[in-house]
Amino acid sequence: MIIKHKLAIILLSSISLAACAKPTSSENQKALSPTTKNDLSPEQRKQLQQLLDKTKKNLIFVKGGTYKMGDFGPEHSIDGLPYDGDGDSKPLHKVTLDDFYLSATKTTYADFDIYTEVTGQKAVGDFNEITQKYRIPTSAAGINWQQARNYCQWLGTQLNLKMDLPTEAQWEYAARNRGQNILYATDNGKIDNGRNVWSFEQRQQSQDKFKVYKNISELQKYPATPLGFYDMVTDNLEWMLDWYDPEYYSKSPEKNPQGPKTGTLKVVRSMLPSDGQSLKVFNGKTMQRHAIDPVADPELVKDSKDQKYYFDFNLNNSVRCAANP
Repeated sequence: MIIKHKLAIILLSSISLAACAKPTSSENQKALSPTTKNDLSPEQRKQLQQLLDKTKKNLIFVKGGTYKMGDFGPEHSIDGLPYDGDGDSKPLHKVTLDDFYLSATKTTYADFDIYTEVTGQKAVGDFNEITQKYRIPTSAAGINWQQARNYCQWLGTQLNLKMDLPTEAQWEYAARNRGQNILYATDNGKIDNGRNVWSFEQRQQSQDKFKVYKNISELQKYPATPLGFYDMVTDNLEWMLDWYDPEYYSKSPEKNPQGPKTGTLKVVRSMLPSDGQSLKVFNGKTMQRHAIDPVADPELVKDSKDQKYYFDFNLNNSVRCAANP
């Protein structure tokens, strides 16, 4: 994947890998990353450098511009009806974004393990023998909102880049190929079961391969969007920077909206790992918003009340980092 020259210029000034990983700067980040190892082993240094190289390679330049964010169905669909049955993607409103970069992929458990290892943190997804089989190194890492933001900002510190979680305006703009009327973030804007999203049979085969009884996110199995992004329509929700307000679109500023200043829920985009049934995949439209607790998914908490073993309440929540010039 070719990264635009502007990113290349920024990265030329990036710091070289130091003898130790840099700690995060804010107090919140330090709370989740209390120690930093001063003496990394040769293997740890190698893994860290590989993660930084991968991060740089995966960043895709997205030229800024102006678009109409939200449910464009009434202006675009043949019958003039909305595409999204939920009212929080309305009204359609004008948004203007500066240039930014967005990772082509979601962060995997393998990626996140390097981060926690070199910063002296406990690995995420610390399952017992019953549930650890769902923690596949190449699948999207299950993390809470603060862990996701800490990770992106830490990467930015290592690379001298202003990295953070994407805003939902940035994510939607990228998913819609710079704000076009694209309904699904696939290679052709449509759902072709078995070719650009999971079919039911393919998902069953995936479960059989890992000997599990739930859908595990397997990344980059299907074609990327025209801009080069993978898995924006399924295979784990993605944390956004924004707090959630169902009425926010009616009062959102036009220029680089960041979401409400406060709230209780955070916005997530994309979808849970699909089981291959098309009606469920169709919930992963580019303009659809979802809101969940930033600490623990209440639905998973509810489902696990009678279970006697540890359960990862953020198993289905992941991160795709953004960088702002």
